[in-house]
Amino acid sequence: MSTLYDVPAPAKLNLFLHVVGRRSDGYHLLQTVFRFIDLNDYLDFDLRHDGIIDCVSPVPGLAPQDDLVVRAAQALQRATGTHLGVRIQYRKHIPSGGGLGGGSSDAASTLIALNRLWNTGLSRAELMRLALPLGADVPVFIYGQPAFAEGIGELLSPAPVLPRTYVVVQPAQSVPTAGIFSDPNLTRDTKCTTIAVFADWQKLSAVNKAGSVEFFGQNNLQPVVFARYPVVAKAHALMQAEGAYARMTGSGSCLFAEFVTAAQAAAYQQKIVVKIAGYQHDNAPVVNQAWVCQGLVNHPLRSWLSN
Repeated sequence: MSTLYDVPAPAKLNLFLHVVGRRSDGYHLLQTVFRFIDLNDYLDFDLRHDGIIDCVSPVPGLAPQDDLVVRAAQALQRATGTHLGVRIQYRKHIPSGGGLGGGSSDAASTLIALNRLWNTGLSRAELMRLALPLGADVPVFIYGQPAFAEGIGELLSPAPVLPRTYVVVQPAQSVPTAGIFSDPNLTRDTKCTTIAVFADWQKLSAVNKAGSVEFFGQNNLQPVVFARYPVVAKAHALMQAEGAYARMTGSGSCLFAEFVTAAQAAAYQQKIVVKIAGYQHDNAPVVNQAWVCQGLVNHPLRSWLSN
């Protein structure tokens, strides 16, 4: 094997996100449920025998040392001592700064793909340990299934999720993570919950006439983002006004609404595209784009790793 083309890197949603404490080193303790959706970046890998990692990034001005894809490849190379290299090209469809985990997902798919291309033979657990220094969200993409996450996001357990379709909306404003977690108004003492409680939330969730599923839990970062970024707050208000229970995912700007069926999600997406397209904030659009995304049972590369 000398090439791997069109390797998917799926986006994720945080179905809820609670900040339950803070460590002495400043990292926040979280509880969340991650779910993958079928909005993907795609990566191509061509084997090199000279040890060079050559990456063609689609992100203008992104230095190699700042590219998580390059850092992931270098980490696997160092950990295994392989003398092989690779040429990587990738195509972005997941927006940056949206809370959808695109960079983390790209890094995880790079580790999984190069583990196969270089025949380095690391297990899922070994790759997850290698992934954590790259970012707290990277291990869950290697874990490969819907996950209840604790700690800084690295303590993972299988999460029960129902078949659902999501409308994901990208407001015309990106949100840098660091400023949100340092905000003095961020709630940092939400009561801890359990996987069993999350399962009950899903069973008890009401569904409105549009097919939108009511949320239990919350995203503790959402009030901080809405206070700082009025375009995101406006996009959320417009989604709610058009009949969906909308929520922010992660620490970024993207919003999502959950639907029982794909047809209901598609009907809502068409409605908001028409309704929201004309809205502006300070003479600028409120929303860039909206997708209908299927919730995935597993990560598309889960079978590439042994347990």
